[in-house]
Amino acid sequence: MSDPVRSPRAAHIRRAVIIGGGFAGVLAATACQAFVDEVTIVERDSLPREPLPRKGLPQARHLHTLWSGGADAVESLVPGVTGRLLAAGARRVPLPTGMVSLSPGGWYRRWPESHYLIACSRDLLDWVIRDQVLRQPRVSVVEEAQLLGLTGDARRVDGVRIRLRDGSERRLTADLVVDASGRSSPGPRWLQELGVGPVRELAVDAGVAYASRVYRAPVGSEDSPVFVIQPDARLPGPGQSAGIMPIENQRWLVSLSGTRGGEPTSDESTYLDFAKGVRHPLVGELLAHAEPLSAITVTRSTVNRRRLYERCRHLPEGYVVVGDAVAALNPVYGQGMSVAALGAVALRGELRRAGVTAPGLARRAQRAIARPAQVAWALATGQDIFYPGSRGRLPNAVDRLVSRYVNRLVTTSTGSYSMAKALTDVMTLQSGFDRLIRPDVLIGAVRGPLRPLLAGPPLTRRELGFLSLGDQGPGATCEPAVVRHDSGRADRDA
Repeated sequence: MSDPVRSPRAAHIRRAVIIGGGFAGVLAATACQAFVDEVTIVERDSLPREPLPRKGLPQARHLHTLWSGGADAVESLVPGVTGRLLAAGARRVPLPTGMVSLSPGGWYRRWPESHYLIACSRDLLDWVIRDQVLRQPRVSVVEEAQLLGLTGDARRVDGVRIRLRDGSERRLTADLVVDASGRSSPGPRWLQELGVGPVRELAVDAGVAYASRVYRAPVGSEDSPVFVIQPDARLPGPGQSAGIMPIENQRWLVSLSGTRGGEPTSDESTYLDFAKGVRHPLVGELLAHAEPLSAITVTRSTVNRRRLYERCRHLPEGYVVVGDAVAALNPVYGQGMSVAALGAVALRGELRRAGVTAPGLARRAQRAIARPAQVAWALATGQDIFYPGSRGRLPNAVDRLVSRYVNRLVTTSTGSYSMAKALTDVMTLQSGFDRLIRPDVLIGAVRGPLRPLLAGPPLTRRELGFLSLGDQGPGATCEPAVVRHDSGRADRDA
């Protein structure tokens, strides 16, 4: 990969500098490339040339979900990338058809497809997207470079200072600097060094720990659904969850999680016991018949953190923040990548509307980026604040009212296709939170579920077979592959 700092630049060339070469940074780079002459990504790591782990991304070993809202955003930024992912072994999983999920309100039915997710390892996802973006002639990357700070003043950021791998320091001038350096971004400190006032920050920490490992999937499980046992914040004690994501090369990526006081560990002797001890033992029972392929990786950096750049009184031109640097979310909700992708789309929209040097671009872009971030923040923290030992703000009367309403929607969704679709619209970030207060949803919430709660996980006979559970599985119910639904008579087949 080329090193653009080695050759002189003509003063008229417009450049965007992207801080960070991860998922958010690469998408931000392709969002900018049509509006400048050069896009330079500054990355602290050496980026792998194939789907391999990256030093600066330890969380890649845990389950990641790219919901359809985020996947559509990625495809709009990098056309054809979905096809490349599927050709490399990723799967397009229809939702809710291809998911066996226990919600706080009961088991979801496997209704006809209304949404989808992309299932693969984070290493494969990042590599396929990065490889395609870095083939664009205007995009280059400087690897193993440390970002020292921003240049400019409180009115405009005009570049960055970096230290290269040989120890030398350079300045990269830029018309636009995009901070995609993740949840540990020093952005607020950089702005203070330029004389910009403090960035307001919110945090909610439920003390979640993740313990993940890879398994060889059982023979015959090529079309395995995604399995998720969700926590329930209404129950006493810590919230614990377990999930299985089918990934490339006939493997399962398994993640267990627990809030403060109920965290999983890297102890192999207790891993299966934890999986069986969550709200339903399905995941643990499945793993009892699968072969481990990796060690157990534990991560505890899961604080929900929201930086309100869009509310800064004086935001300098030429500086925009995206991805986890804006909203770092508890990974259990699987929305971080989708928020980053939608943020990049929002940035591209503002650049298309006014251009890279237009007055007010930074503030307009930051407000547009904040919209999907705020939806995901509300969903994540609206649950996390109720777990025992959660740190940050305490739930107030409004939080409790909203939580009761969302719980009612979740319970209703277990027996109503239209309600499940509305809730999934928001969960996958294809709609804003206002989708849940439209008249049809309010009426549906009052009416409640149109079908009775399922007694157990909705598995097909084929799945019962390849999962070695047989007809005497852990409370399983045998369901057709798709729950019958006549869309012309919404939910009248209840």
